[in-house]
Amino acid sequence: MSTERPGAVTLKGAPLTVVGNQLKVGDQFPDVTLVAPDWNPVKLSAYKGAVCLISVAPSLDTGICDAQTRRFDQEAAAMPQAKFITVSADLPWAQRNWAGQAEAKNVTILSDHHDMAFGDAVGVHVKEMRIDQRSVFVVDREGALRYAEYAPEIAQHPNYDAALDAVKQLL
Repeated sequence: MSTERPGAVTLKGAPLTVVGNQLKVGDQFPDVTLVAPDWNPVKLSAYKGAVCLISVAPSLDTGICDAQTRRFDQEAAAMPQAKFITVSADLPWAQRNWAGQAEAKNVTILSDHHDMAFGDAVGVHVKEMRIDQRSVFVVDREGALRYAEYAPEIAQHPNYDAALDAVKQLL
């Protein structure tokens, strides 16, 4: 049974429960299976050997999540030697539709919808809403976590500059 952390995140000030333990810098990033927009399974270990920025968005169909994913898609174009991944609990076909409309070409979008295994493993599964808490992780080539940001308020942007600086330091 996963740990529950009542009040670990808020949405417009209302406290919500997060399932799973937060990761700490230096931890090995969990190898979970997510679902691609074409419904094929993707293991995070497929990215081992690359520096990865993993951006977690509650739903691509909201303003901040849309802006967050577009920003990292643009930044990814300037850093092709790194992998930029967005994870949300949106259905894969909704992710595919969003990517097409946004013309997102540089970020890999993966869904945690199937069983919330990612959210549980990295401590971002928002229990009451079955979404993932806004967060950003930077993982080195060996799979170790080098940067972690868990947004305390879902309706706030992550610290883009700090996350991007962490990527640049590993390249």
